[in-house]
Amino acid sequence: MINEQIRDREVRVVSESGEQLGIMSAKEAMKLAQEAELDLVKIAPTAKPPVCKIIDYGKYRYEQARKEKEAKKKQRTVEVKEVRLSPNIDTNDMNTKMNNAKKFILKGNKVKVTLRFRGREMAHMQQSKHILDDFADMLKDVAVVEKPAKLEGRSLSMVLTEKR
Repeated sequence: MINEQIRDREVRVVSESGEQLGIMSAKEAMKLAQEAELDLVKIAPTAKPPVCKIIDYGKYRYEQARKEKEAKKKQRTVEVKEVRLSPNIDTNDMNTKMNNAKKFILKGNKVKVTLRFRGREMAHMQQSKHILDDFADMLKDVAVVEKPAKLEGRSLSMVLTEKR
């Protein structure tokens, strides 16, 4: 809230330099702001009494926008990469998939390891669980299991994340 929008009876006023001007009526605070050719902005509406500051509102909004933009720049989204395996995978194929998963994890992404079953393979789902366990065991130096192996339709899948 700025200037005339402030309807509180009493407000705590802070000057543009940051010094406390004390508690006064909203009208008096508005007069002080107009004399300085600045705006009266409610900074802390939940405080008792509410805290208002005499500042240039346009400049204040610009600073807030800049801070938000800077914070957005620093945040990083974590992607979930998927590595698909089959129950009759060979050791060299397994090593290739493991190296890909390792790259993804070292870049800071999560890896979803999926073991897909087709046709007759559906009858031997439980015997194939060891493939996922071996995969996680081979990556234990860089990754930790976030979600253990779980059956989802025709596939078993688990999620690995970077070790902290």
